[in-house]
Amino acid sequence: MNFTPNANRKHIGIYGNTNSGKSSLMNKILNQDISLVSNIEGTTTDPVQKAMELIPFGPVLLIDTAGLEDKSELGEIRIRKSFEFLKRLDFAIYVVDGENVDIDTYKIWKKEANKYNISHMVVINKLDKLSYNEIENINKLFNRPLFISAKEDSNINKLKEDLIKSLEEDEKERPILGDVLPYGSNVVLVVPIDSEAPKGRIILPQVQVIRDCLDNGIKTYVVRDTELSEAINELNNIDLVITDSQAFKEVENIIPKDMKLTSFSILFARQKGELKDFFKGTEKLKDLKVGDKVLICESCTHNISHEDIGRVKIPRMLKKMVGGDLDIEHKVGYDFREDVEKYDLIIHCGACMVNRKSIINKINICREKNVSITNYGMVIAYFTNILNRSVEIFKDEIN
Repeated sequence: MNFTPNANRKHIGIYGNTNSGKSSLMNKILNQDISLVSNIEGTTTDPVQKAMELIPFGPVLLIDTAGLEDKSELGEIRIRKSFEFLKRLDFAIYVVDGENVDIDTYKIWKKEANKYNISHMVVINKLDKLSYNEIENINKLFNRPLFISAKEDSNINKLKEDLIKSLEEDEKERPILGDVLPYGSNVVLVVPIDSEAPKGRIILPQVQVIRDCLDNGIKTYVVRDTELSEAINELNNIDLVITDSQAFKEVENIIPKDMKLTSFSILFARQKGELKDFFKGTEKLKDLKVGDKVLICESCTHNISHEDIGRVKIPRMLKKMVGGDLDIEHKVGYDFREDVEKYDLIIHCGACMVNRKSIINKINICREKNVSITNYGMVIAYFTNILNRSVEIFKDEIN
C-alpha cells in the first residue's frame, strides 16, 4: 500500500477555521505527528499531504489545509490555495471548533464544495469541553455532526468508521479493462523502448494496465514493437492490442485489419475522464486555424526531450495541420485555469498521475464554458487516421 501512486488513492481534504483542530485530527487519524500543531494562528500554510492505508478501506491521501479564517498576512493566498484543492478531492472532513462555532464560514465553504460535488462530514472538535446544552445547540446547526475530542482521543475510531463507510458508498473507480473484456481474454501490450522509458523500468500507465489485467483474469503478453509481428503469428485469439500512442501507426500496419486496437492513453482517458467528451473534442481539430489558442495540460513535471509528446510532437502536428503558428500554452499540475473560454481547444495528458475527480472537474468546466477538450492519445490517433479504430472497443460509450 505504501507504493500505491497518489493518483490511485482517494483524496480526503480536512477543512475548517484556524485552530479548530484540523492538524490534530489528521495526526490522530495517521497515528503520527505529520501536521504541525500550535495555538498560533496560521501554523498550517501550504496544504500538507500524507498517504496512508485506511484499514480496511485501502490507500488514501489526507490533505490538511490552511484555516479558512486565517488572519495572517498571507491568509487570503492560503485560503485560495485550500479552496483550489476542492477540485481534486473525493471526500472532505470539515472540522468545527466546538467552543467557537462559526456556521457562516461553513456555509461559504459548503457552497464551494457543492460546486464540485464533494461529499463531506462535519466533525465538532473539543467534545471534552462542551456541556450537554452546547451539544444540543450545535446539533441544530449542522446535519448529523460527529462530536470528537482530538485531545482526549474521543470518538476517533468512530470517525474512521464513518469515513470508511462514506468512502465505500462513494466508491466508483472504474477498472481500466476489467469491465470491457471478459475473464480469460488475451491482450498484447506493445511497449516501445525509447528515451522516454526509465532505464530498467516501464512507465506507470503500462504497469497499471498489467495490474488491472491480472486483477480481472485477463492474460497479457508484453512485447516491443520490434517483436510484435512475431508475437501476432505465435499467439491465438488476441482480443485486443494496446500500444503506446507514439507507435500507433507502426502497430496498425503490423496487426490484422480486423484486430481491435487502442492505446494506453485512451484507456486512461476513459478511466480518469469521460471518453465521450474527449472523442467529441477531437472534432475541433479540423476547425483549428492559424493563431487559435490551444492549452496543453500536463499532470506532472518531467524532463523534456526531442520525443516529448505534449511539448514537441503534438505542437508540431498541430502547426503542420493548420499551416502556420498557433498560440500554444502549457499548464503543469493538478490545477486548471478558470478562464478556459479564451481557448479554442484544450488537450490533456493521459492523467496517470492524477485522480479521476480532478479530470472530471476539468471536463465539467469545459462543458459549462462550451470549450472542446480532448486527450493526448485521441489527438495522436486522429493525426494517424486511426481514431475510429482505436475507440471501436468503446463504441457504446461514445455514441
